[in-house]
Amino acid sequence: MLQVVFRILGPLEVTVEGRPVALQGARQRTIMSMLLLAPNRVVSVDALADAVWRGNPPATARNQIAICVSALRKTIKNAVGVEDILVTSHPGYMLYAGEHRIDAAEFEEHAARGREAARRGRTDEACALLEEALAMWRGPALEGVSAERVEAEAARLTDMRLDVYEEYAGLRLRLGQHREMMGELVAFVREHPLREQAKAHLMLAQYRSGRRAEALETYRDGQRILVEELGIDPGPELRDLHEEILADSPRLGLPVEPAELAPQTTVPAHLPPSVASFTGRRRELASLDRLLDHLEGSALPVGSITGTGGVGKTALAVHWAHQVSSRFPDGQLFADLRGYDGEEAPRRPGAVLDRFLRALGVPGAQIPAEQAERTALFRSVLDGRRVLIVLDNARSFQQIRPLLPGNGRSCVLVTSRDSMGGALAGDYFFVPLHLGALEQDESIALLSRVAGDDRFGSDPVGAARLSALCDRLPLALRIAAARLAAKPHWSVRTLVARLEDQHRRLDELSLDERGVRAGLRLSYRGLPPETARMFRLLGALNMPDFAAWAGAALLGIDPVDAEDLIEQLVDAQLLEPLSAATGHVRYRFQDLLRLFAGECAEAEDPEEERRAAVRRACGAWLGLAGEAHRRVYGGDYTVVHGPAPLHPLPGHLVDSLLENPMEWFESERSSITGLVDLAARHDESAYAWDLAITSVTLFQNRNYLEDWRHCGERALEAAVRTGDALGEAAMLHTIGTLEIVQWSYDSAHERLSLALRLFEQQGQAQGRALVLRNLALCERHRGDMDRARQMAHRSLEIFRTVGDHYAEAHVLGLLAQIELERGDPQASLVLSSEAVARSRGLGTARGEAQSTVRLAEALLHQGDGERAEEASRRALELVRDSGDRRGEAHALRTLGEALWRRGRTEEAEVVLRDALETAVKVPDRYLEARTAIVIGCVQALRADRAGAAGSFKTAQDLFTEVGAPGWQDRCTRLLNELGDREHPDEQALFELVRP
Repeated sequence: MLQVVFRILGPLEVTVEGRPVALQGARQRTIMSMLLLAPNRVVSVDALADAVWRGNPPATARNQIAICVSALRKTIKNAVGVEDILVTSHPGYMLYAGEHRIDAAEFEEHAARGREAARRGRTDEACALLEEALAMWRGPALEGVSAERVEAEAARLTDMRLDVYEEYAGLRLRLGQHREMMGELVAFVREHPLREQAKAHLMLAQYRSGRRAEALETYRDGQRILVEELGIDPGPELRDLHEEILADSPRLGLPVEPAELAPQTTVPAHLPPSVASFTGRRRELASLDRLLDHLEGSALPVGSITGTGGVGKTALAVHWAHQVSSRFPDGQLFADLRGYDGEEAPRRPGAVLDRFLRALGVPGAQIPAEQAERTALFRSVLDGRRVLIVLDNARSFQQIRPLLPGNGRSCVLVTSRDSMGGALAGDYFFVPLHLGALEQDESIALLSRVAGDDRFGSDPVGAARLSALCDRLPLALRIAAARLAAKPHWSVRTLVARLEDQHRRLDELSLDERGVRAGLRLSYRGLPPETARMFRLLGALNMPDFAAWAGAALLGIDPVDAEDLIEQLVDAQLLEPLSAATGHVRYRFQDLLRLFAGECAEAEDPEEERRAAVRRACGAWLGLAGEAHRRVYGGDYTVVHGPAPLHPLPGHLVDSLLENPMEWFESERSSITGLVDLAARHDESAYAWDLAITSVTLFQNRNYLEDWRHCGERALEAAVRTGDALGEAAMLHTIGTLEIVQWSYDSAHERLSLALRLFEQQGQAQGRALVLRNLALCERHRGDMDRARQMAHRSLEIFRTVGDHYAEAHVLGLLAQIELERGDPQASLVLSSEAVARSRGLGTARGEAQSTVRLAEALLHQGDGERAEEASRRALELVRDSGDRRGEAHALRTLGEALWRRGRTEEAEVVLRDALETAVKVPDRYLEARTAIVIGCVQALRADRAGAAGSFKTAQDLFTEVGAPGWQDRCTRLLNELGDREHPDEQALFELVRP
């Protein structure tokens, strides 16, 4: 990768391999200057706008700043080929230096090294280093950039340069270069007449050069200027030097070189005690051991343990440090940096360095005041020594950077809730470790150790549930076990029962300031306001997992901005990313974090704001679910929609999410059921029932019958409670449909009849037609084929009137089935052929497959096994492409029957067993029975009488289970046929198994 050199010690310059990179306009130069003045630190958009517009930014400032940064990124990418130098990081942007060079940073580093060399008595080396630092200046810092904020920072850099020059001059005087320095010092004092240290250096150089009178004159000129300009007298140092010159003090001669600093040999042992009940983490400990393999390498080994509060980061770090302490004979240093302390501010690196240096034997008087100089001294003292440094609870890379040694003999282990990989990777031998929850067996072992008894061993089910309720977080597990230890009369189930109540769980695990809630609050309180709001509202949704677009809907913001906020929550260890589904990353809360987020939402967000967020979320899900349904069915068919407003998402995002509509439905299944629950609980009836009925696309296709019933019943309760008659009708219809699927025809008929009256009262034609179609199914099951035919035709007329072509094709298929069962295979053939053509014209694979199966059955009735086989294979191809397992079982069954009728009984039995296995997986008991009865016929024809009897008996039991007495009777007759005849009549068998 090419290296970018940024120069701000003079006019702003950006070069790559000596070639200048041109920045366009004053705004870009101002923004680049602001970012270069704070490398590796986030500069807020507000600060950038304030700098660009001199404290009076326009309303469009944020957009204009974003445009400028984007242009800068493009400029640098064109020059270097990388995009990660300018990084978006809430609440603004950051210049990530990495391996690139910034002259101001190099200036400070050279200056610090020079000061350290001077402190150790290496004056020549110190002079050389300071001279190199000063040589980096090409003029006034950021000359030509006129923003006030930039000018203020540039003035700070200039003051640093003047300080370094005065130190450099003092070192040269120590080396006896007083004659060489006089000319420089005269010019410097003339340019900076108020700098007393420079005047002192000039007076000393003049005195040592035999110009005593000039030295005294320099003092008088300086005294006059100070009085005239500032109204003050010279300081004590300058006054003392003046007196010594008057007295020709021998102290003014050349100094004797000081001896080099030699720290005492001290071996610190700062590690806190290891936790007695530490459990598990074998893989994590082995991962940290990799650091030991690089102790002699050129790069410093740095390990990082990140994770949410209470996951055991400190316990793991301390346990590992004790395990490997013998590998660090020169000591172990430990510091709690208080990065997330609730009461105190994070520790300053300078204060930690002071303690470390004293522990390493450096006398307090020799510890410099400046942080950069302390870092330089710290690295010098550690040079050649092997020390383990544990930096616990770090807030940021900026906090730990001054505490990192300069070589690879030592080792550093950092714990933090924030990932620092972007700053640590590349420059160090970096071992990142994200610490998750304990394994189940580790959790139970920890509970047992802390509780100190066998209550967990005697109740493994209760122990497993308690572990789950604590999210297997060590902190929560320790608290739970400690409560049991303090309550020997409690059983494990006693505490489990208390924790099962979501409203009490955090209370039960937060009995003092060290509890779970306090730990979570430490992570939460450091979030920027908009990120914290995202955290709260996501928690209020009460969903197991979600994608970033859900957050966009909640806050009503752009999906990319929402993703940025959610990723900040991931970085803060408050959310966990999951594997990408439908090409989009999903995220989840641990239960305790979700409960805490919900608490924060109730405490901080007004109820109406929470309700508005829920409505936006429901609107987004409903819009996507409706579009997914349309893409599956080719239109808004089979669904009655309500008045709930949708929350639109960008078209490109919708297309990306719904590239595979059923896969999207599958990924959102848990979210949909949770959202229906939430909407119903908040009496948002229109959202609850519309989302429930639209999601039947998923529930029926993938056989999620429990979810189907749960959503339907919750939405029905809300509709009845709020007086939503249309919603009540829709939910009675959907639950009635489910009961048909589950063979509860009497209950289905009752619900559907009520739904029909409500739809008629509402004037809802589509709803009436859907109900009439399902009532036709009920009448068919009851055996009243004439009434079933009548209702199906009434339904067909309405669907044709309202233009629901998918439903029209479906009812044509139903009529084909009814005609087949009425004994008119020719009418069935005509109707099913029309249904296939309609479905194909609509582009609905599922509808075409259903109609094609009915066509195959009609062809079988007419004895056309060859065309029935073709139709069945076509249906099988369609259902397998769409993932419709129920449809696959139906297609396999008809294919097996077709193969049987063509005399290929061995092949037929193989296919039928595949059909049976698929039906079992769905599961569909009626379809299992229909398949088993055909398998029995094939076995009978192949002289497997015992197998055939077993299949007929299995089918009979299944038909009894689903309430199909007519088919039960057929099984009895087949068993009799099997017992009466040595060679069963094939046609007689077929007559008993066909519809």
